Amino acid sequence: MTVDWRLEFLGDAALSVHVLAEAPLEANACVHRLAERLRVAGVAGVRDIVPGMRELVVHVDPLHTDIGRIEAALGTTADTVGAGDGAPSTTLTEIPVTYGGAAGPDLEDVAAACGLTPDEVCRRHAAVEYVVCFVGFLPGFPYLGLLDPSLRLPRRHTPRARVAPGSVAVAGEYTGVYPGASPGGWHLIGHTDLPLFDLGAMPPARLAPGGRVRFVARGR
Repeated sequence: MTVDWRLEFLGDAALSVHVLAEAPLEANACVHRLAERLRVAGVAGVRDIVPGMRELVVHVDPLHTDIGRIEAALGTTADTVGAGDGAPSTTLTEIPVTYGGAAGPDLEDVAAACGLTPDEVCRRHAAVEYVVCFVGFLPGFPYLGLLDPSLRLPRRHTPRARVAPGSVAVAGEYTGVYPGASPGGWHLIGHTDLPLFDLGAMPPARLAPGGRVRFVARGR
């Protein structure tokens, strides 16, 4: 497929590669492929490569970076990005989840706001095979998309001061799992015992951008 992207400077130590595809998951897939191209190219002075939903941020050492080499590694502006071109691993990770009750204290409210029964919210949430669009907010926190449109809600008006590790939540077009205890404003619909971040593991984060995830219901 042919996908356009635009390279811009973010100050003097970072670049933005913004993908212009309209379809969200198409744009995100292109972001991950471009990120992999840069990793494979090993351009001197590139300090970090951070994929987002539609944007790739490349942190650089401005004194030791050749922007031309970065552009060459990415390809031409009107780029042909094939499905097998530097694509990251697409291993499917299954996440067992207990929905509702103490495990998902917002499930009833989400169901009411969406005009669905709690069981239907759980069914629709677990029916989708998600893509790890990007990781952020907390180390190992996966933004999984795209959430069924019928389940999309704004974040809570009042964030919680503490969300328990393993909480499965929804907000906007994403679902996610809190890898550690933290404040949070997403709607909590379930919980998993599967650890997503472990400093003693390599890599520490279980889920990487570009991977695939499916939730497996363990009841309510």
